Amino acid sequence: MDLASLLKQPEGKTLEFKRDLSSPHGVLKTIVAFANTSGGVLLIGVEDGTRHIRGVSAPLEVEERLVNVIADGVQPRLMPDIEILPWRRTNVIGVEVHPSSARPHHVQREGADGGVYVRVGSTNRRADPDLVGEIKRFARGESFDEQAMPDLDSEAIDFRVASESFAPVRRLQRKDLETLRLVAGYQRRFVPTIGGVLLFGKDMGRHFPDAWIQAGRFGGVDKSVIADRLEIRLPLASAVEAALDFVRKHSIQSAAIGSGRRKDRWNLPPVAVREAVVNAVVHADYSQRGAPIRISIFDDRLEVENPGLLPFGLTIDDLQRGVSKLRNRVIGRVFHELGLIEQWGSGVQRMASACRAAGLDAPVFEEIGHRFRVTIRTVRTHETLVDDTDRAILDTVAAPDGRSTREVAEAIGLTTRATRTRLMRLMDRGLVRVLGSGPNDPNRRFFSTETP
Repeated sequence: MDLASLLKQPEGKTLEFKRDLSSPHGVLKTIVAFANTSGGVLLIGVEDGTRHIRGVSAPLEVEERLVNVIADGVQPRLMPDIEILPWRRTNVIGVEVHPSSARPHHVQREGADGGVYVRVGSTNRRADPDLVGEIKRFARGESFDEQAMPDLDSEAIDFRVASESFAPVRRLQRKDLETLRLVAGYQRRFVPTIGGVLLFGKDMGRHFPDAWIQAGRFGGVDKSVIADRLEIRLPLASAVEAALDFVRKHSIQSAAIGSGRRKDRWNLPPVAVREAVVNAVVHADYSQRGAPIRISIFDDRLEVENPGLLPFGLTIDDLQRGVSKLRNRVIGRVFHELGLIEQWGSGVQRMASACRAAGLDAPVFEEIGHRFRVTIRTVRTHETLVDDTDRAILDTVAAPDGRSTREVAEAIGLTTRATRTRLMRLMDRGLVRVLGSGPNDPNRRFFSTETP
């Protein structure tokens, strides 16, 4: 353990400071929470808050006592790495806890029902029964949405809705339901999986009453004034597009008229919004009750929040480096085939890139309670990042009647294909908008989001 490096960091999901071992119970909760979540390091002899090093006297005795406390106080048994770390004229005890394959661990004196803890930010939170179930599934290598629903039959899946969703990609056949794990074999018959019902269930709302999206537009920067709201209670594949339509409806910012121009600017990069919404739907913990996905639009930001912490073993730093773990395999597999997920692990980085290119701060990721939240600020903090070719495109489509792909290509001297790629990227960054029924619409026109 690199003590000097650790002392430069604040307490967080994988780091905690303890002044001494006077409260063994608090130490046990931290060790259990680390083991159940993403691992971490506990430093004994360092004051939290100030990070002032008090050190420990008689470090060998403290180390031995700590070993006994952990051995007697944690079940199943846990063996973290313990080191005596010299620091100037004193010593600090370092305890490194690795994510455990034997999770869930619990504090023995509190029992298996009440003594399971997880790490949320810099705090230890007692896990409720739903979260304990999620920990157990993760330890077994299972996902909630792969579980069979034996009380239903395969007709609980709306094949027509599923076929319509897949129509732009390929023709869906009945046998594909098993390949996609929308149905699973159970006692010599096929029954729907949880993922199948969530995605294309005929009566999804009855079986999963909390699997819906609550969308709201608020006046100002808090939730005191509701300007618009929508409850999206659709199968998940359809709910994503409905949610994006709601955000799109409220993502145009009109500036005052000046210099002969009226500026209608998209204040949210579409690619970042899509990634945030899709990730919330794919990674939500649908075993939780009373916790829909929430989309909140304020004057200065968008918040997308889903039930469920990050998958165990994953930290926010991991996310930003492109590391990904899929909580719902059925939903993830279907969304990947439908083109809603492009490449595993790249969504967070695409969000950050789109925000920077649009002149916005990078998205903020937080674990709050037992939920995960993404916040995208809509106030521009720097100039948008465009090269000379992009600038030429923006100047060309600034005409009041817009321009077609062919007209843009002729104006900037690129092929139609290269121009179309550029236009799509500018749309993702919220700098260009399009009017038309689809890519094959001969009347499809592109406009600058600064419209004269």
